[in-house]
Amino acid sequence: MSDDREATDGAGNGDDTSTGGGRTAVATRPLRPTGKRSRQVTEAVEAPPIEKVDETKDGGKAKAKTAKKKSESSRNPFTFVWTYIQQVIAEMRKVIWPNRKHMVSYTSVVMVFVVFMVALIDFADLGWAALVRGVFAGVWTLK
Repeated sequence: MSDDREATDGAGNGDDTSTGGGRTAVATRPLRPTGKRSRQVTEAVEAPPIEKVDETKDGGKAKAKTAKKKSESSRNPFTFVWTYIQQVIAEMRKVIWPNRKHMVSYTSVVMVFVVFMVALIDFADLGWAALVRGVFAGVWTLK
């Protein structure tokens, strides 16, 4: 459909934002995820009340003790492993995986960089070897 036809069909319903010239500006979502995550609004959670220290006992040196959770002290190792695996799977679902085209380009960039670094280190090694051979053996040639 043309833009003019869409503008005349959707005019007057109040849902679209129109710009000059009878064309309608339509906001579309990106086809692929961008990697940015929006902040999620969570409900306000009230903090537990802070225990007051009674200064009359122990000369003001008494401290509030935090009790360990019962689940932390007697934890089943199988439950721990199962929970860990579930959390790993949940995190892996959040990953934005590259497609084949991106993976080929990333791999080629890494390979070119590795070849460049190997050549750079090789030439530096040849130079240092010639310098050391020249200083200590008096032979100033590359071998």
